[in-house]
Amino acid sequence: MRKTGLLLLAVFCAVTAVAQDHQGLPPNTVYIGATGKFEANPDVAIIQFNIAAQEATAKDAYDRAAKGAEQVRQIMRSNGIDPKTAQIGYYSIAPVQEWHAGHAKVVGYQVSASVTLKLKDFSKIGPIVQQLADADITANNSINYTLDDVEAAKTKAVQDAYVRARASADALATSAGRALGEMVSATVDISENTRIHPMMPMAKMAMAQAAPAPTEEFSPQTVSVTAHANVTFALK
Repeated sequence: MRKTGLLLLAVFCAVTAVAQDHQGLPPNTVYIGATGKFEANPDVAIIQFNIAAQEATAKDAYDRAAKGAEQVRQIMRSNGIDPKTAQIGYYSIAPVQEWHAGHAKVVGYQVSASVTLKLKDFSKIGPIVQQLADADITANNSINYTLDDVEAAKTKAVQDAYVRARASADALATSAGRALGEMVSATVDISENTRIHPMMPMAKMAMAQAAPAPTEEFSPQTVSVTAHANVTFALK
């Protein structure tokens, strides 16, 4: 009897918790959660890399970084890309220190700048990446693929979530002998599967010149946008 009483108490507590979660809902309504998705082939490639240089003096580090940046601009021009389309994320110059016996000593200076380049012509990705590797002037290179109009994809994912939510609510209302009315309220959470793919390390890139790239003839992974909608409908 004692075990049965404890079981009934646990069930009662669980039901009470659910009721408290939705006790603010208006009467004669139904609350439904549904997930919608929209998938599409990416139409934009984003190449990101750092231009970095370290020398004994700040001027030497700056001059070397400037020379590297000019090489990057030349690579872009040789591939028919206006350097002005590239974006600088940050630029910094900082001392490089070494610690000896608890004291810091400046041993050089490092200049670093992050660059982001967006491409719609995927055929230019290979040559640009290869030329950057040959020049050995960049670091922390990566590529990710996305959609130019992400907002349109989000809208379609939300629409899909709403259609699914209404279908589920309509089935529930019909089963209860009721008719589904208008939407009373809704909340939506949206997520996008942006995936970053590191470029091949520079040394390995040089070795791979004679062979097809590991990604040869493969297509970029589709971009998936997911929307979860929590919707309240009126019941007639």
